[in-house]
Amino acid sequence: MTWRTEVRPDDVAAVRDIVESTGFFHAHEVAVACELVEERLSKGEASGYHFLFAHDSLQPAPLGYACFGPIACTEGSFDLYWIAVHQRSRGAGMGRLIARRAEEIAAAMGARRMYAETSGRELYAPTRAFYERCGYVAEARLEDFYAPGDAKVIYARSLARAL
Repeated sequence: MTWRTEVRPDDVAAVRDIVESTGFFHAHEVAVACELVEERLSKGEASGYHFLFAHDSLQPAPLGYACFGPIACTEGSFDLYWIAVHQRSRGAGMGRLIARRAEEIAAAMGARRMYAETSGRELYAPTRAFYERCGYVAEARLEDFYAPGDAKVIYARSLARAL
């Protein structure tokens, strides 16, 4: 496994492929994931978006990625905006490796806590279980946030104790 933090123009297509392969996201959500890559390409670090791409030696395209960054007006709070592993690479612990490496990078940047949010729909039960296996704790549930019957579940993880 190799890691890459620099963002390249071909990452827009790579992120689209990874996120679409999961089967979890609507087209407008996939577009947002791609927009964050484009924002990073156009503004650099000033965008506030940091990326981590996981590669193996067998193929040039990333197997998975994370996008994270500091939350404005906070001291040491970071959002884990996206974490996704291509469907063909899921189930081998890669998501957990990506999460840990992203947390290490964020901690080196001054992060004390990492936050992640996901849907409360049944489709996202595996996502919620993933966060919990990674040591995240559900700290809030906002009912009907995304749509009627679709809650927003906010997870947090202390990085000081975790790393």
